[in-house]
Amino acid sequence: MPHFRITLTLATSKPRLDQVLLEALRGQTRNLRLKNISRSEFKALFKSKKIQIKGQNATPASALAAGTTDIDILGYE
Repeated sequence: MPHFRITLTLATSKPRLDQVLLEALRGQTRNLRLKNISRSEFKALFKSKKIQIKGQNATPASALAAGTTDIDILGYE
């Protein structure tokens, strides 16, 4: 399945993936559909298990550790 990978590099840990990921998607230029995604479409990606960290389904409240984390969004290239 095609996927879009975004790499997050954080100086400190963050308590919620959804806030950090949405900001990162809005700041990237490789996928304009994800750059302009609505909040409801973004929430639907989590609900349909299309956002993964290390092959595991992520939730909006997934915590992120400091450092580098690759996040895959399934169904996008």
